[in-house]
Parts: sequence; structure tokens; C-alpha cells
Amino acid sequence: MFSADPESTHRVALVIQYLGTGFYGWQRQPNHPSVQQTIEEVIAKICGKPTVLHSAGRTDTGVHAAAQVAHFDTASLIPAHRWAKVLNSHLPEGILICGSTEVPSDWHARFSATWRRYRYTIYTAAIPNLFIKQFSWHYYHDHLDENLIHQSLQPMIGEQDMAAFQRAGSSRPHSRLEMQEALCWRDGNFVHVEVQASGFLYGMIRLLVGQLIDVGCSRLSIEAFTDRWQQKRRIEVKYAAPPQGLCLLKIGYADHPFAEFGSRKQTLSLKDHQIITLV
Repeated sequence: MFSADPESTHRVALVIQYLGTGFYGWQRQPNHPSVQQTIEEVIAKICGKPTVLHSAGRTDTGVHAAAQVAHFDTASLIPAHRWAKVLNSHLPEGILICGSTEVPSDWHARFSATWRRYRYTIYTAAIPNLFIKQFSWHYYHDHLDENLIHQSLQPMIGEQDMAAFQRAGSSRPHSRLEMQEALCWRDGNFVHVEVQASGFLYGMIRLLVGQLIDVGCSRLSIEAFTDRWQQKRRIEVKYAAPPQGLCLLKIGYADHPFAEFGSRKQTLSLKDHQIITLV
């Protein structure tokens, strides 16, 4: 293994895929396995010292990621482009490092990011499908009108206060963010909700989708839904969609260190009886 140069450190960025099913979210937990802890322990074993991994965003328990971005500082002489291969030889199957590269010392996975993009997938067929169970919410009780959901999302575009969709316990100093794009469409038995913003509140997407289900089933009008979030009536947002349907798709940067993962065209898609990742 490569030794360390005590006189010099460099910053390594990673692009990471993980299945959230076996982890209690991204962030290190005191008594439960997390994605951050799992990768940090492997890096520490290789480098011989504790290492902190900084991510672009924190995903909750059970939430997946197609292209999470993180960075760490190291004095190891392992070339930056080799870290992906080295880490993959030690990591469990639920985590894959898709690429690694050196970045400037003032580049930060979180603070240099300009947008994050999430997708929530709902499976609407009456018969369940084992092969997509851990990647979607099986909701078949009512017909979902994807056009109603899409229309209800459009007033959100722009600078908004999304306090109605913030779970308790957030350390964020405010609840304002820039909503850059919000879409809903149907692909056969799948209904997808995709949202891109400068940042996201704690639990925001799952709370949002929980409300959008009521809109799509016509239990909640577009006008009532819009008034609810614009007036920040958090007390009326009563339930969240389950975590397994949510995936962190992309992180955007002004100068993305992984150009192939910076395009909005590469996304995670699900088809009946098969899973196609980053097509």
C-alpha cells in the first residue's frame, strides 16, 4: 500500500452510489450503520488515521443515491484517480464509488454545490413487484393523475419558503431555498416526481410527496395545496411518503469535477422487472 507524505495533503472528491436499504442514512450515527461511517472506516484503515468525509447532501434512512458527491483530505500517496478502485475493493456491495479525482483545497462538496436533484418513484400497478420493491412506493389504492401533480408543482418555481415541508429537528437557520425545476410524469405503471433546488430541507421531499398523493387523487385541490405551503401551515402536512421511493440523482457544480455525472440527462430509471441505473 502507498505510504503517506506528512508534509503534504490533497483533497479527493468521490462520486458515490448507494442502496439506502441497509443504512440509517448518510450521516454517521452513534449506534447504527451509515454510508458515511462505512466509507470513513475504510479510508481510515487504508490511511492509518481517522478521516472525515464531507458530502454534498444528507439522505435519510432507506433513501438511495445515484450520484452523491463527497470529499476528504489525505496525505496518502495513492493517486486521486486510484481511490475509487481502492475503496471498491473494501466496501460492501451496497456502496459503489463511481469515480475519484483531485480537487482544489478550497473546493467543498457541500458549499461548492449549486443544485441538488431528487426523484421520487411511485409504482401504481395493483400487483406488487418484488424486483422494484426497495426502489419505489407501491401505491395502488387510488388512481393518480400525474397532470394534476405536475400543475401543482409549478407555482413552487423560484425563491420560496418551504417551511411547510420541514421535519422537526432541523438545524438549518432558515427554510428558504431556490426551486429550480419540478416535474411529474407517468411512465407506464410508474409515476415520477423530480425536483431540483439549491438545497433541501430536512425531510422535505417525502413530506411533499405525501401531499402530492392527495392532489393526484383529487382529495386536495391544487389551490388548497398551494395555499397550504405558501402560508407555511406545517400542522396540516401530516404524513411523509416512505423512504425507499426516494433517490438523490445529481449534484450540480459550476465546474463539476465529474463531468459525466453533471448532466441532467443521466438519471435513474425503473422499468417493469428490471432496474436501469444512470442511462
